[in-house]
Amino acid sequence: MGQLIIVRHGETEWSRARRHTGRTDLPLTARGEEQARALRAPLARRAIVRTLVSPAERARRTAELAGLPMDGPAGGVDADLWEWDYGGYEGITSARIREDRPGWYLWEDGVVPGDADHPGESVEQVGARADAVLARVRPLLDEGDVALVAHGHFLRVLTARWLGLEPALGRLFALQTGTLSELGSEHGRPVVSAWNIPPN
Repeated sequence: MGQLIIVRHGETEWSRARRHTGRTDLPLTARGEEQARALRAPLARRAIVRTLVSPAERARRTAELAGLPMDGPAGGVDADLWEWDYGGYEGITSARIREDRPGWYLWEDGVVPGDADHPGESVEQVGARADAVLARVRPLLDEGDVALVAHGHFLRVLTARWLGLEPALGRLFALQTGTLSELGSEHGRPVVSAWNIPPN
């Protein structure tokens, strides 16, 4: 069985500023592009048979610079890989939200509705999208490694679901920009094989 290779996209201006970046489509910073290029060598050593990428520019550009296919039989864009829709908290830092909601914690308190482009999602809705991705990916792992290029909170939820945990336990898996992680199995049970590893 292959490994599920988890790639968080490179840095953006908002990720650097710790602003919640769900559906706002931001480009990578120069550092983010450097992070993505640095992923090329470790990914080239893998037997990746398929790459699925979020529709967001930051994820697609990361995949491109990392040398991962995004088109044809070996690659594709998957709309379920979009980041958590933060609703009315889009573009706002946790510190700013806590000025109005002391003690607020995304994983427990969720988001408030935003505008038509940012209606917001519950952690359970994000978990349902992660389950849909995993249902499509698992059969592909019989052929080799599969890479997912997406976003921090979404990939944390997906990792929880891989392990059979409730979506909110994604809070346990901190994930930095431009890093590699691996999900696999041991004795037929899902495990985290490697986590949050910078490419250098």
